[in-house]
Amino acid sequence: MSRIVLFNKPYGVLCQFSPDGRHATLGDFVPIPDVYPAGRLDADSEGLVILTDDGRLQHRITHPAHKLAKTYWVQVEGIPTTAALDQLRQGVDLGDFVAAPARVRRIEEPPRLWARTPPIRTRMAIPTTWLEVIVAEGKNRQVRRMTAKVGLPTLRLIRQAVGPWTLAGLAPGHWREDPRPRPAASAGRKEPLR
Repeated sequence: MSRIVLFNKPYGVLCQFSPDGRHATLGDFVPIPDVYPAGRLDADSEGLVILTDDGRLQHRITHPAHKLAKTYWVQVEGIPTTAALDQLRQGVDLGDFVAAPARVRRIEEPPRLWARTPPIRTRMAIPTTWLEVIVAEGKNRQVRRMTAKVGLPTLRLIRQAVGPWTLAGLAPGHWREDPRPRPAASAGRKEPLR
């Protein structure tokens, strides 16, 4: 059986186990040996990180060919126009690649949202809006780059779900093992991570 750990990564934590001397890392929170992140979040992003001990499952979670949906709650600066949301839904040319179309909708601030440390800067004259953005890719800073390209700089980004796994009931800095046992992604044998 593959081991799957769900972790709610706080702001400022690096998605690696080796210390860098400046930031907290996964090793400061998840005391489980031989699990590794299936995908990463930048230090300034928060939310769901999945860790596993199965290399093939890790690949299945992260590789865009498998089209595993990743759901983000995104606080942006400004009020999105219909044209900006449509642009995100059609795909955005980011220069080095064209982001695939995203599913995007405006949402209320997520309920029971924890305070971020440090807090998001606020400007009295500039409103903010929450969006739910669902993508099947996961390239470096992709959601931030997409919203910036359409004139909506991201202020806060929280990954809420990856495929069937969600943050539900998981406080920042806490982890739990997926209670649903799953067979290893490899046919019959577990492949170690490299």
